[in-house]
Amino acid sequence: MLSFAADYSSLYGSFRWQVPARYNMGTDVCDRWAAGEPDRLAILHRIGDGNYERITYGELRRQSDRLALALRTLGVGPGHRVALYLPQRPETALAHIAVWKLGAISVPMALLFGPDALAYRLADSGAHTLVTTEAGLATFRRIETPLPALDHVVCVDGPSAGAEDFHRLVAEATGDFTPVSTGADDPAVMIYTSGTTGNPKGALHAHRVLLGHLPGVQTSHEFLPRDGDLLWTPADWAWIGGLFDVLMPGLHFGVPVLACRFDKFDPEAAFEVMAEARVRNTFLPPTALKMLRTLEAPRARFGIDLRTVGSGGESLGIETLEWGRRELGVTINEFYGQTECNYVLSSCNAIGVGRPGAIGKPVPGHRVEVIDPDGNVLPPGELGEIAVARPDPVMFLGYWNRPEATAAKFVGDWLKTGDQGVRDADGYISFVGRDDDVITSAGYRIGPGEIEDCLLTHPAVALAAAVGKPDALRTEIVKAFVVLKEGVDGSAELGKEIGAHVKSRLAAHEYPREIEFVDSLPMTTTGKVMRRVLRDRG
Repeated sequence: MLSFAADYSSLYGSFRWQVPARYNMGTDVCDRWAAGEPDRLAILHRIGDGNYERITYGELRRQSDRLALALRTLGVGPGHRVALYLPQRPETALAHIAVWKLGAISVPMALLFGPDALAYRLADSGAHTLVTTEAGLATFRRIETPLPALDHVVCVDGPSAGAEDFHRLVAEATGDFTPVSTGADDPAVMIYTSGTTGNPKGALHAHRVLLGHLPGVQTSHEFLPRDGDLLWTPADWAWIGGLFDVLMPGLHFGVPVLACRFDKFDPEAAFEVMAEARVRNTFLPPTALKMLRTLEAPRARFGIDLRTVGSGGESLGIETLEWGRRELGVTINEFYGQTECNYVLSSCNAIGVGRPGAIGKPVPGHRVEVIDPDGNVLPPGELGEIAVARPDPVMFLGYWNRPEATAAKFVGDWLKTGDQGVRDADGYISFVGRDDDVITSAGYRIGPGEIEDCLLTHPAVALAAAVGKPDALRTEIVKAFVVLKEGVDGSAELGKEIGAHVKSRLAAHEYPREIEFVDSLPMTTTGKVMRRVLRDRG
């Protein structure tokens, strides 16, 4: 846990990891608080009709222990994989905690996945049990691929054909439960990569991964916990950003977490919920922030009162930062990580760590540099690959059943992120783009983030993505896919106007020579633009 420091150097220099040899995430986020403050609020669940359900730590412990007993009767034990095909709701937290207390491995999966994506992950992980909703069951029943490892299906919405009733299992579980004593390095959770390139891989993490996240959460949320803090994110809890940037750190720190599911992100509904539930701290992915920007004067209109806003997953952009200060009343703290090694860079406005165009600096406890292909640390100003030094508590154990892919992720003791970046003389690291997203045009290497940020400053543009399109003369040209604001019609003249807008604000080699108007952009379940899909469209 971070102690407040007035400056970054003191904060970073004084930090030391304290990871115990024996550690279990399930008991940490639940039993520890339940023992001393059983009535303390853990999860505030917004039900569909606008009412709220309050789940205390005492209830979280009782229910997770019973669920663990029930899962044990189904044959779940240490090392078994339990797939959680669930949205933001209390049963999701209960299931993770129960699985971890059993020494088993939880495998979160987003309800947005269709039958093929679900089948791939169930088969690849060798999941023993699937816990899902009635809607998830409908998708599951469309799977045609054999799943020989899957022995049980459990439904959180009550009894259903081919599935056991989650709540009946919990209610009928009897006896005392003692959590399995796990080591900090024992496997606990497997999160599949978002699949921006190639098939998703299962990134296997140890129990220590939660401890590894805590300094980053405290940095971007400016020394959380503070009195009155309450966390929420629209990000799916199946994503590492929802699960370990918000839900589990909140439970660890005793900060209430709002569970509120949107079938489709609605900026107006999001502001209403933040005001209604008195959210003070939120993680908003850049795509969500860009959608929130379409509404005027949100503080006056909705009465929101935020203390901190963190954002990560894609480059944020200067325009969005300025909007946050003006319209949300906070400086958005950008942070960076990936499924394999998350939350390792961050800004922290409270101690003056923040620079427009940069992500931030290494979070205390993490060593992050920009390296060349041979693993040499590059001097300031040189473009290279962002890398994280091992050992590190937040770093994955490896890819599930992919030793070659795991080995290829490293050069020496550096974990390669696959992201291009630059470090400046003051230690700030700027994200340029994925290795495969960087555009090479007439000898220039161009990151899409700056172009997309500039496109958003045009009054007609709602969303935008920039990719490289093969070109015989320049190797590649910049092509932009643009979603226009409601009521605006695309035309050749508007395309030229938008291109000229970027050219006048950036540089002649960076402006999009081709613009295609689209109704929507292809996104991963984590809200990242799938630029490879756009590149394939040409």
